[in-house]
Amino acid sequence: MTGTGSLRWFKSTYSDGGGGNCVEVAHDMDSIHIRDSKNPAGPVLTVSGEAWAAFLALPDASATP
Repeated sequence: MTGTGSLRWFKSTYSDGGGGNCVEVAHDMDSIHIRDSKNPAGPVLTVSGEAWAAFLALPDASATP
């Protein structure tokens, strides 16, 4: 795993930039890293790419036909 200090972090394009609730996401060769945009020096949640893909698929899986 890469140290999180050298990662390139991204915010959602839906973020208003006004200090609202937002997370930042970064990736390396093995993992996805998620942190609170208001506390970039705080804890970082690290998950596998497969776990991140499953998380992103949840809204589609819960949609009613």
